[in-house]
Amino acid sequence: MAEVSLGETIGPAVALMGAAVVAVPLFRRLGLGSVLGYFAAGVLVGPSALGLFTDATSILHFSELGVVMFLFVIGLELRPYKLWAMRGEIFGLGLAQVALAIAALSLAAALIFDMPPAVAFIAGAGFVLSSTAVIMSVLQDRGEISSAEGQKSVAILLFEDLMIVPLLAVVAFLSPEAHGRAGWMEGLVALGALLALLGVSRFGLNPFFALLARARTREVLTAGALLVVLGAALLMDVAGLSMAMGAFLAGVMLSSSSYRHQIESDVEPFRGLLMGLFFLAVGMSLDLSVVAAEWPLLLSILAAFTVAKGVVVYGVARLFGSDNHQALHRMSMFLQGGEFAFVLYAAATSGGVIDARENALFATIVILSMALTPLLMIAADRLLRTEASMDGVDIAHGLKGRILFIGFGRFGQIASQALLARGIDLTVIDNNPDRIRDAARYGFKVFFGDGSRLDTLHHSGASGADAIIVCIDDRKAALQIAELVRHSFPQARLLVRSYDRGHAVDLIRAGVDYQVRETVESAYQMGAEGLRAVGFAEADVDETVEDIRRRDEERLAEQVQGDAMSGLDHVFTQPIPEPLTAPLRKAS
Repeated sequence: MAEVSLGETIGPAVALMGAAVVAVPLFRRLGLGSVLGYFAAGVLVGPSALGLFTDATSILHFSELGVVMFLFVIGLELRPYKLWAMRGEIFGLGLAQVALAIAALSLAAALIFDMPPAVAFIAGAGFVLSSTAVIMSVLQDRGEISSAEGQKSVAILLFEDLMIVPLLAVVAFLSPEAHGRAGWMEGLVALGALLALLGVSRFGLNPFFALLARARTREVLTAGALLVVLGAALLMDVAGLSMAMGAFLAGVMLSSSSYRHQIESDVEPFRGLLMGLFFLAVGMSLDLSVVAAEWPLLLSILAAFTVAKGVVVYGVARLFGSDNHQALHRMSMFLQGGEFAFVLYAAATSGGVIDARENALFATIVILSMALTPLLMIAADRLLRTEASMDGVDIAHGLKGRILFIGFGRFGQIASQALLARGIDLTVIDNNPDRIRDAARYGFKVFFGDGSRLDTLHHSGASGADAIIVCIDDRKAALQIAELVRHSFPQARLLVRSYDRGHAVDLIRAGVDYQVRETVESAYQMGAEGLRAVGFAEADVDETVEDIRRRDEERLAEQVQGDAMSGLDHVFTQPIPEPLTAPLRKAS
């Protein structure tokens, strides 16, 4: 038996990581996202291109642990009461989308491509099971998991994970070798495994981690966390359920544990690495020979499935109360098939429901849909941004107000409170339609307009304003507005939010009447609270903060006279203050 050298083992791994390290940053820089970068790297090193890896299926099965750990981490964020509160969306919204999409895709496969009913059902059902890995990665990157729409997407994904059980039972029933009660027996086994997991998670996990914590060894807790994740996944897999569902339930049961944050930090590095490996493995699984041989049929089925599923997702979203923008956003995320389709197609092939050619064809369609999802979402985002500017937003025109406010983000909203409290007549413009609609829901009238355009400033009443307050977070645009206002509307006092010290110097030189760095006052307050926390009296706190503020203003004035510093605000942009010699006076 020939021995395998260490170099032969490490070499392909180095090539795999090298392809990912090059492709992912490149694709992110091009605005195509990291997921598509992983796919492209996988195709490059896979059997169809360079051939550095020939057994993509084994790597795909191993890398599914990334999806498993991802669902475990999501479960840690969802307390049982939150999951219970989502039951209507899981079994209402999720059931409606899955059932209607399976019906639509099965009909499309049967009527358009003349597939037998059983084959059409398998093809459509596999494509309906969206990619948990892709969608959850997108939601996490955008910070939308905890939002209302994000929770609806999570609910649908959870129901799709649950659907793998009845779908596998249907495959067993459709199989020529199926026995009468095989589906019922599998269902009972799955139910028993689910109840066992819930029981162990509810009553056994906290004592288990308490025992491990007594060892006071970090690696033991890490091993325990991995044991829980992999053990729950293995139990569900043996029972014919989704491994990811088992890990998710274990995470939910641990979400109320005092060890939750420790477990999450232990699992996180493995999750990120394996998720990347999963996307690489999906790319490696793409058989370019199948694409070359049957590309007309592939593209036709892909287009038909994408349109049919998109119509259903959009329709169900509107039916369950989402507006047009939200429905289109969700549709763009759910247009692809997912990783559980491979499980369903493999089971159908082994059961004789579909043949090897159909398995390769359907799997390739799913992989292509996953690879195209980032591109479809980029296109959807651009279209939705265009649409958003026209829906329910008034354009700034013929406005008048004592003060013109430019920018109504988190900084502008807080800054406006004192003026509104005194009944000052404000005109507010912003160039973000979503923010304008959000403000309207709370009773604020904000108009759409780009404050860096001279015509917009005229339409917004800048010529008659006593003051113009610029609260945008775009440093270049803020400087451009300052120069426009100083030249065209000299009667108005100009107050501008600055980004850092260098930006502040540029604004002062542009002639603004007042500027404030966006974090400086809150940083002063935090330092003051630190002094109070260690026992300094209020007089000492005030004296110290005022001394720091005075030193900062003097240094800023020197910089305005000299060369502006372009760096961020940090300790090296100003002299370090010498310690005050006043004795510590305890606060009373």
